[in-house]
Amino acid sequence: MVNLNINAVKSHTFDAIVVGSGITGGWAAKELTEKGLNVLMLERGRDVKHIEDYKTAMTDIWDFQHRNKLSRETLEKYTTAARGNAYAVQEPSSYLFESDTDQPYIEKKPFDWVRGYQTGGKSLMWGRHSYRWNKEDFEANAKDGHGVDWPIRYEDLDSWYTYVEKFVGISGLKEGYDALPDGDFLKPMPFLQPEQYFREQVKSKFGRLVTIGRTANLTEAKECHTAVGRTACQYRSLCIRGCPFGGYFSTQSATLPAAMQTKRLTLVNDAIVTEIIYDEKFNKAKGVRVMNQHTNEVTEYFAKIIFMNAGTIPTASILLNSKSNRFQNGFGNDSDQVGRNLMDHNGGAGAMATIEGFEDDYYYGRRPTGLYVPRFRNWGNDKQEYLRGFGYQGGASRGNWNRGINKDGFGADFKDSLGTPGDWGMMLIGIGEMLPNEKNRMYHDNDKKDKWGMPLVTFDVERGENEQLMRKAMSQDMAEMYEAVGFKNIRPFDFPSNPGMGIHEMGTARMGKDPKTSVLNKNNQVHDCKNVFITDGSAMASSSCVNPSLTYMALTARAADFAVNELKKKNL
Repeated sequence: MVNLNINAVKSHTFDAIVVGSGITGGWAAKELTEKGLNVLMLERGRDVKHIEDYKTAMTDIWDFQHRNKLSRETLEKYTTAARGNAYAVQEPSSYLFESDTDQPYIEKKPFDWVRGYQTGGKSLMWGRHSYRWNKEDFEANAKDGHGVDWPIRYEDLDSWYTYVEKFVGISGLKEGYDALPDGDFLKPMPFLQPEQYFREQVKSKFGRLVTIGRTANLTEAKECHTAVGRTACQYRSLCIRGCPFGGYFSTQSATLPAAMQTKRLTLVNDAIVTEIIYDEKFNKAKGVRVMNQHTNEVTEYFAKIIFMNAGTIPTASILLNSKSNRFQNGFGNDSDQVGRNLMDHNGGAGAMATIEGFEDDYYYGRRPTGLYVPRFRNWGNDKQEYLRGFGYQGGASRGNWNRGINKDGFGADFKDSLGTPGDWGMMLIGIGEMLPNEKNRMYHDNDKKDKWGMPLVTFDVERGENEQLMRKAMSQDMAEMYEAVGFKNIRPFDFPSNPGMGIHEMGTARMGKDPKTSVLNKNNQVHDCKNVFITDGSAMASSSCVNPSLTYMALTARAADFAVNELKKKNL
């Protein structure tokens, strides 16, 4: 007879398990606890507490040892930083990112895998641009034959977009533009005067929209925000360090306190989920197996439903590592699509220019957003040699005292000259859609393991001809707009970059109508195991050209609502 510690099993049993505490994990925990479930959230990294653990949030730049420059030691630890991805890893924020030397991966082709393993995940460092997908985004796969048809349409997410927008707090302008659907917005952040001029001229000369970036920064705090301790944005633009004011949306500032207020959430840190445990008798998942990242102690937790929100690549990695008699190719991987169709946005190409005039105009504070130019290519009557489209992000600014670094001069007069604003300039960078392609994938190298015995993730991803044609257009189109509105010293660019640098990886466990070609159904359930839901970037069947996090959040809220209703009906 097998001796079971029944009390231990009970103490490790919950209504739901959420794997990961980033943007979607936080939403899953909030929704499930608020609907009455006792939830366990498992985070593989350390705990980062709101406010007290944002250790650089109030540090002046001159108090950093390297004045925000990256040291040689840092460059050796972070592959993405060494390759020039300055946004991802900076001196004040590097402590929030995982070191590639400590947690290596394999690149059959170059891929910049940016990770943040701690409570809140990358919700602490995300760019916060928040846009709805449009109707065409959900239909494009079916129309042009790339990827599989989405099992849902815009109308299925419309109300869920509104639901999450209200709680997140998205500032922006309603524009009535089909390519960029309007949402439930807080008051917008202001345009700078050259930006307002650019907006008017581009509309007049091209009929294209230039709007203010829709961002998850509170321009005003509503009751739902103050109820979890948030207040309005302070216009410091130091968001990547963690915001002690809760001025931008993160797990720590919003969904985690909301879930904790229910007293139905248990958070366990340092918990690396190694596999999903499948119950062959009942044909469902019964829990997860976890290894403590410091002690290597293995623990099992059990639940009626499991939400996988570890992130696009970690979620797929866990699925591939979860093998059983039923799932010999990895959990839910009958279609052999787990790990495939890996996409990231196609960015790094655009143009910059100088702007004459507006010498009497300046700005106050540091606005944490900029301009957004939504998609206009392959839209309406426009037809290009490439498929799908792109948008632009960036904005205007005036040169500051840093411009003196490369100027000749010395003495008091030179110093005084740098105390006045420099010339106006503008830079806009394209962000384009990457087509789904099952040859673009991540998989396990089972002969090479990390220090916890997990197979190393291997990347085999590259941009195709369509993406390369699009990059040329990103530079050319923006240069054309600058010239038309009278800007000077126009400099198109295409900065070298690898897939992954957009930090919008998605698609490794895609949704679809047919279990033979997809992993998830229209409700984000694993086709062959209905009590497992995946709502992070893994679920995406295509990439659109807008920042994806708002869509992840809407999918998560929708799936959580469905899961609870199915539990009530005893269908799971």
